[in-house]
Amino acid sequence: MKAMFAAFAAIVVIAIGAHQILERSGFSSAEQATSSSVRLGE
Repeated sequence: MKAMFAAFAAIVVIAIGAHQILERSGFSSAEQATSSSVRLGE
């Protein structure tokens, strides 16, 4: 049971870390698809 809780905690830490890295890297679909002829966020 202790190992399972440790694995769940590791999954949460990895998921949050991956989310932060991808947000800072600019891999969102809005940032990839935005150009001068695309109006996103209006």
